[in-house]
Amino acid sequence: MTADEPDVPVICTECDTTTRMPISEVADSVERHNNQMHNGEDVAQVDPEIAEELQDLVAEDLGLL
Repeated sequence: MTADEPDVPVICTECDTTTRMPISEVADSVERHNNQMHNGEDVAQVDPEIAEELQDLVAEDLGLL
């Protein structure tokens, strides 16, 4: 993690929780949470609005938009 690394909101509707974490930790943390709390089901996730924005930025950066 770097000091200027953005935090990403992660939500779990089943646990009724929201947390923010560095983008580099999101995938592992979400997977670990889902495995421990939800038998591996994809319940916790990056806030869908943020995920969509990130997809658009990546697509734009790759010249796909």
